[in-house]
Order: sequence, then C-alpha cells, then structure tokens
Amino acid sequence: MATDASPLHPYWPRHLRLDSFVPNDRPTWHFLAGLFSVSGVLVVTTWLLSGRAAVIPLGTWRRLSLCWFAVCGFIHMVIEGWFSLYHEDILGDQAFLSQLWKEYAKGDSRYILNDNFTICMETITACLWGPLSIWVVVAFLYQQPLRFVLQLVVSVGQIYGDVLYFLTEYRDGFQHGELGHPLYFWFYFVFMNALWLVLPGILVLDSVKQLSHAQSLLDTKATKAKSKKS
Repeated sequence: MATDASPLHPYWPRHLRLDSFVPNDRPTWHFLAGLFSVSGVLVVTTWLLSGRAAVIPLGTWRRLSLCWFAVCGFIHMVIEGWFSLYHEDILGDQAFLSQLWKEYAKGDSRYILNDNFTICMETITACLWGPLSIWVVVAFLYQQPLRFVLQLVVSVGQIYGDVLYFLTEYRDGFQHGELGHPLYFWFYFVFMNALWLVLPGILVLDSVKQLSHAQSLLDTKATKAKSKKS
C-alpha cells in the first residue's frame, strides 16, 4: 500500500504504508552488542570445549571452524528461527529478537513485508542448517565418519541460500534498503551476509580436499588388494 504522506517508519521503499509498525524502544548498539556478545561467548566456549572434549587433538584451524559452526547454529536456530515463527508479528512486536529484526530490516525491508522468498529461505535455514551446524561440531569432537560430509552439506546449503538472497534483491533493483548507506547497506546487508559466502566457501574447499584424499586412499587400497589377488 502507498500513501503521499511522509512515512512514519525508516524502511524502503519510502512509500510503504506500515500501519502496524511500532518503533524500537532500544538503540542500535543494544542489538549489535547483544549479537556480538553472545557470539563471542559461543566462540570462547567452543574453543575451550574443542581443546578439552575432542577425542583426538584438533588443530587451530579446525577449532576455529567449529567456533564458526557453533555461532551458525545459534544464529540459524535462535535468531532466524524467531523470524520463521513470528514473521507476521515482528512489525508491531517489542520482544528483543523482534526489535533486532526490525533494526536489520532497515537494510532489507523484506523482513517486515512477509516476503515469500525470505520466509521460505529462513525457515529452511533454521530447520536444517541450524541443527546440522551443531551436529558438525559434535561430529568433529567425536571424530564421526560423516564429519566432512556434514561440513560440505551445510556449507553448500549456506552458500546456495545466500546467493539466492543477494540475487533476488539485485533483480528487485535493491529497492528494499537505502543503497550505499554505510550501516544499513554495507554492514547489515552486504558484510553480514557476505560472511556466509566467504567462510562456507573455504569450508567447501576443505571438505572437498579431505574427502578426495580419503577416496584416493580407498582407491589405492582397492588397487593393491586387486593386484595381490591377481
């Protein structure tokens, strides 16, 4: 819906009429501090856990990757899970996580417009990639055979969702945020989401390397066994 009056909200396109909108009663730094504080606690906790609970010692890179998956599990299941469950109520709700999403929506208003793609994408992320991210952590701690397969599946899923997220907004002409804004566009929309392209991309390469090596060893063993029989 559109109106000629000055909008009483911070979202784009500016002509949007959002009758149920209730402004946040918390400053921006509250949300950023909350998000990064919880993420920091998870990183420290996972780092310590990976040094003590792993059945065999893990290297620095592997422990850092588990910290990443622990943070992913939290963000996917808790924050994105909240959106998946309460997307219809966020615009007028004042719960902390609803206000966090209203803050993020300043960079992408699809999150307060009941956009079908965003709802489906976030629901899949919360229900699949969240629990699987936690499984990745457990799998590496206990050296489960599926660990690199899980890492590959989760990372490819994250990249796929992120690519669609960026491309759909590109095809919409970046109309759901203020293009070029240093906080809302470059930090919220670009940087925060680009993390799920760069880091999963590195982890995909790591998984391919490890799985290829394992397959090569199996092939060599099978070839030697066949030669002995001959």
